[in-house]
Order: sequence, then C-alpha cells, then structure tokens
Amino acid sequence: MPQDANQVKDHFELFRGEEYTDMLAKKKAEFENPHPAEEVAKVREWAKTEEYKDLNFSREALTINPAKACQPLGAVFAAVGFESTLPFVHGSQGCVAYYRSHFSRHFKEPTSCVSSSMTEDAAVFGGLNNMVDGLANAYNMYKPKMIAVSTTCMAEVIGDDLNAYIKTAKEKESLPQEFDVPFAHTPAFVGSHITGYDNAMKGILEHFWDGKANTVDKMVREPNGKINFLGGFDGYAVGNLREVKRIFDMMKIEYTILGDQSDVWDTPTDGEFRMYDGGTTLEDAANALHAKATISMQQYCTEKTLPFIANHGQETAAFNHPIGVEATDSFIMEVARLAGVEIPDELAKERGRLVDAIADSNAHIHGKKFAIYGDPDLAYGLAKFVMELGGEPVVVLATNGGKAWAAKMQELFDSSPFGANCKAYPGKDLWHMRSLLFTEKPDFLIGNTYGKYLERDTGVPLIRIGFPIFDRHHKHRYPVWGYQGGLNVLVTILDRIFEHMDATTNVPSKTDYSYDIIR
Repeated sequence: MPQDANQVKDHFELFRGEEYTDMLAKKKAEFENPHPAEEVAKVREWAKTEEYKDLNFSREALTINPAKACQPLGAVFAAVGFESTLPFVHGSQGCVAYYRSHFSRHFKEPTSCVSSSMTEDAAVFGGLNNMVDGLANAYNMYKPKMIAVSTTCMAEVIGDDLNAYIKTAKEKESLPQEFDVPFAHTPAFVGSHITGYDNAMKGILEHFWDGKANTVDKMVREPNGKINFLGGFDGYAVGNLREVKRIFDMMKIEYTILGDQSDVWDTPTDGEFRMYDGGTTLEDAANALHAKATISMQQYCTEKTLPFIANHGQETAAFNHPIGVEATDSFIMEVARLAGVEIPDELAKERGRLVDAIADSNAHIHGKKFAIYGDPDLAYGLAKFVMELGGEPVVVLATNGGKAWAAKMQELFDSSPFGANCKAYPGKDLWHMRSLLFTEKPDFLIGNTYGKYLERDTGVPLIRIGFPIFDRHHKHRYPVWGYQGGLNVLVTILDRIFEHMDATTNVPSKTDYSYDIIR
C-alpha cells in the first residue's frame, strides 16, 4: 500500500483508501464465510429485545466483557504508593506487561513492576528458583527500599508458598535479611483488582506491624492523635489524594496517607527519570499503627484491611467513594469528629460554591435517566450524586459487586423519589449492560473507556468517569472527591449533556430551533 514519505497518512485516512477498502471487502467475501446482510440485521434487531435480554440474563457459565480486572493489578496499585517500592509479581512476564501497560495508558506515566518470569518448567516444579533469582536481580538492578510481592494464577494454581520462598531467597543471599519484602497471595481467578488492592495493603501493614513474618518482635501500639487515610483502588488517585491532603492541611489535621500514588504517576519532565517518586515512607507505614483512627474512602476496597486495623485498636470509618454535597459533608464531618477539629470557613465556602453550581445547572439534569457501571464504591458514589442532582440512576451495575452491595444500593434508592425506578445489578458484565441499555432506555451512560463500544452499539451517549480512561487524557489529574471534586464531576456530566444537545439539534431548518448559544 503506497505511502508518500513527504506526507504520511495516519490511520484515519490510510485505511479508508481504495486499496484497503477493496482488500478488506475481498477478505470478508472470500475468507470469512459471512452471513447474508439481511440475516445479520435481523439478529441485530432481535438482540435489542426483552426476549434476548431474558436469555442474556439466564446465562450462568459465561462472562462477556466483565467490568473488572484481576487481583494482581490492584496489588501493584497498592505497592507503588509506598516510598521507593518495587512491585514484584510472582508469575509470568505477560501478566506483568498487562499491569504496566494498563496503568501507563491510563496515567500516561511509566509504571515500574517486575516479574519472576515463570514459564512451563516453573509451572510443573514450582517457582522457587524464579523467586530467588528474581529478587536478587530486582534488588541489585533497581535499588528499591522495599519489594512488595504478589502472585498470578500460575503461582496460585501450583500453590507456591510466598513466605517460605522469600525466606529461602534471603538465606541464599538474594537480598539482606533485614530488607522489607511484604507479600500477599492474589490469585487472579477469584475476586478482582479491588480484592488484590485489599490483600496487598493488608499484607504491607501486617508486615510492619506484626513482626515482619516473625523475624522481629511485633510493634506495640502507642496511640497518638494522627489519622490514617486509605484511598482504595482509584483511577483519580493523582488528583484525589492531592485534594484530600489539601483538605486535611486546611483542617490542620496530622495524617498519614497509606499508599500515596499522587507523585509516582505524575512525575515532571525535567531531564531526570524517576523510577520512584513520593509515596508513603516506610517509617510512616510502620508508625501508622499508633494512629487514633483510619478512614477508608472505599469500603469494598478495604474489607480485610479495615478489620485488621480495627483489631489493632484503632477506630475505623468507611465511605463509598463520596461524590457531591451530602457525601462530602459526611466525610468532612467524620474527619472533624475523629481528629477533634473544627471545619474551617474556607471549606464551608467551597461547599456553598458547589451548591450554587448545582442550582445553576440542575434543570439540565433533573429527570434524566442514567445507567452507571464501575467498581462497587464508585458506582454507589456516582448514583448518590446523580440522585442529588435530580437524575435517576435506573441501572447501576458492578461486576465485582456482591449481594451486600446490592442491598446497600437498594437502601440508597429507597431513600429518594429519584430512586423509585432504579435497580442494582451485582455480578453482571457489560454484555448484560448492553441489553439493559436497549430495554431500559436511559438517556446517558456513565462508565470507563470500554463504554464507548456500548455507546456505538446502542446510541446511548457515554460520560467517561472511572478506570481505565484510555481514550481521553489527563482526567486522573483532577479530583472527584471533596467539594471541588464534586464540581468537576458536575461539569463532566453537563459537558456531555450539552454536547449531545448540540449534536442532535444541528440540522438547519429541521432541528436547529434548539441549537442555542446559551444553555
């Protein structure tokens, strides 16, 4: 296929050229054994019906495009939030390439992570040698202060013992005996990325607080007035954690962010490569034991970690990805209560500005129907905010949500007239969502980048909020938590509504009677 070196065509133009369209048409006709176009169209229309939806929801042994990732992805997320920490995944190279690329495509930053490079022989005989050599290489080449180990399916199926393997690696002098190597078993065939985050975070705290796998004495808690903060697995970690720190500083609170990814995924371009940047110091991670209380911003991301912390004598509080006025009010008031401080006037002003913005724009959202999907906490937080704006979250789906989450969603729906016709769908995937978009006919869809295929199939406009966002840039730099974060989410929703208004009212003399300059 010819290209002109002086004017190279990009893929938008290149694949629409005659040479390519002819080639692809020939390939389809001669090699793909296509069905008649009329039959394809007939089946496509049938797949939009209630009958098809009933069949779709009756499937049990098949998942199609789940809205979740696997445990080790969440374990890597947790690990990179600590100072000079290198995530080490005991498994195959291909898995780790996926984790690194997934984060790099979302955050637009390099993501450091290594693998023990297990192959067929390790799958049969165990991965001890891979662990011994891998830890030695990682320690000597990348000079971390801590290596956080997690696992993939291969290591879990054969039952590799991480604790024993790490101790053996130290005995073989792969790394010093006192070097910190917390670990967590994170089998990818159960749970999801939020489970992996939870397991890894608990593993790191357990390492420091409970005697480093019985190699030193357990720490003794000496309570102080500090507050620990857990953000959970969050695609907006860069913006959100900076916003939380700004709020805590404004409230004059002593705090520790447990897992701070805000710098490592937002490094400057200034001629210096930073494999590690920022993060919770290892000293702070250990001393977090002494805090008065720990707050989790995402209940379902910390189902093991929070009870572990509570068992060490701390008060705990959990939220569900709070977005908007009421949810942020609850968060701020709980923080103030736990820390024993007053809420500053400047924060009250920020609240008033969000209320004012909602009042300015409420008419454009009131009564509109939304379908929402994402992690359980995010889906809950978005649904609550949509109802606060006067919208109706008629479909809320979380592939990694369970019965308890669905019950909590129903309580939320029951609390407002805007939830009267709404329903939660735990454990369902995006092919279920496709049927629901056809049959429930929401006005807008809220979800991550993968929702663009649903938008194309169903015509329901997509509002991109969640993880991952691959096809839009820098969304992770803006918070969705706090009053300022609520304003950002409000603007994101409104912009898509207005874009859709313009796109559907722009035909001269036919629909442009609503093609307004002022909205």
